[in-house]
Amino acid sequence: MKGCVEDSISSVQNKVCLSCLWHRSLSETAASAAADIKASKPPVQIEHNQLLIDGLFVDAASGKTFPTNDPRTGDTIANVAEADVEDVNRAVRAARKAFDEGPWPKMTAYERSRIILRCADILEKHNDEVAAIETWDSGKPYEQAANVEIPMVVRLFRYYAGWADKIHGLTVPADGPYHVQTLHEPIGVAGQIVPWNFPLLIFSWKVAPALACGCTVVMKTAEQTPLSALYVSKLFLEAGLPPGVLNVISGFGPIAGAALCTHMDVDKLAFTGSSDTGRRVLELSARSNLKPVTLELGGKSPFIVCKDADIDAAVEAAHSALFFNQGQCCCAGSRTFVHESIYDEFVEKAKTRAIKRVVGDPFKSGVEQGPQIDFTQFKKILKYIRSGIESGATLESGGQRVGSKGYYIEPTVFSNVQAWHFQLIMVLFLNKDLEEVIRRANATSYGLAAGVYTRNIDTANTLMRALRVGTVWINCYDIFDAAIPFGGYKMSGQGRVRGIYSLRSYLQVKACVTALKNPAWL
Repeated sequence: MKGCVEDSISSVQNKVCLSCLWHRSLSETAASAAADIKASKPPVQIEHNQLLIDGLFVDAASGKTFPTNDPRTGDTIANVAEADVEDVNRAVRAARKAFDEGPWPKMTAYERSRIILRCADILEKHNDEVAAIETWDSGKPYEQAANVEIPMVVRLFRYYAGWADKIHGLTVPADGPYHVQTLHEPIGVAGQIVPWNFPLLIFSWKVAPALACGCTVVMKTAEQTPLSALYVSKLFLEAGLPPGVLNVISGFGPIAGAALCTHMDVDKLAFTGSSDTGRRVLELSARSNLKPVTLELGGKSPFIVCKDADIDAAVEAAHSALFFNQGQCCCAGSRTFVHESIYDEFVEKAKTRAIKRVVGDPFKSGVEQGPQIDFTQFKKILKYIRSGIESGATLESGGQRVGSKGYYIEPTVFSNVQAWHFQLIMVLFLNKDLEEVIRRANATSYGLAAGVYTRNIDTANTLMRALRVGTVWINCYDIFDAAIPFGGYKMSGQGRVRGIYSLRSYLQVKACVTALKNPAWL
């Protein structure tokens, strides 16, 4: 997620572009250093490392824990309770009771709205502590977390608090003496699974609409980044969220995640992560109670630079589209298609911008790029870089590890690329005409997002309709707003998050038909 924003982040009307908002204040210094990057002491203490079940922080039933590590060093931050099947059962029972017996769905919608607003208010007061935890656990720049992501979480909860008392059905005309109305009812217990790249932001995308609709939640965090959700859940209890309405468990996908997906008392699943795991989530749902599933999965998003584009603006946007959040974005612009008439100029400028990118301790001011999330991702990216070199692509910049401690990698740009993998690697493809770029952009099983840079309105209109993706950004990238739906075509997912479309995932529609006697009108 990246882009640009209009005015202050405090404005509820802003269309937020995650990366440009904080890039404006960054200095332009060298991207890499031979020496190790020194990790500063985080300005926060870890207070919660247990499971949140029925309003209480408790140990796992087995007593097991697992380490969550600092990607700047590989050292352990804290040992966190490791949920297994019994813990999932306990959390679902609490959510089931809170839904079936109240108080959450039995409150008036206005009362739910007020509690969600209080959650947002308290979170806003703790912005800096939450951002520090997010940075420590994930490696993302603190300025990004504190100035962009946590304010977006607050904004999203306020957005859905406003929806809570505006969810209603219809009165439907029928052929005959009948009164017909539809009821929009909360679907029940929602099982939710979030990834590690934007732990709290995607937490809000799932929890906020579920709460607004009157559902209760069992949330499984990513094992790499469990800490911020636990901290925020404590704040929500302080705001008056009743016990059992939000339960947070930490653990591993094959055990805790699978138990949540197959649980017969879970009424709906929401998952964000890889397409392979998304398939598994669907399979487990089908094997249990056929609970509906929404999926926000991976993408191989094209970034198309047309011959009439503002080259400098396109270079900066393409740079952010790929490298933002260490390249760890589902909608990263990982395939950059540049028209042949401007290709050489674009390559040179993209290379220069990558060299200037500031890599360092994410807690330090001015740092644009922190470490990768863990050793697994670190190795994968280095493998992709080797693959690019071996395939004959031209390495324009980067390609090396930064220092010897932590999971830092230089921003890497390849040109003269034919076709291969990507992540934290800008790959530049040359294209000749619109028909060719449409064909190549759509030649993937994914369809999450795309970026287009052009000054021609006809070209923009052609591409926005031709590209088979869930979001098209024109002369911008990664503009995220609470009201803008997000999701994918093809193997990039099912359903949408954010906006009014997300509410549909947490509601059942019931038709109620009453016979009329001697009606005055039909």
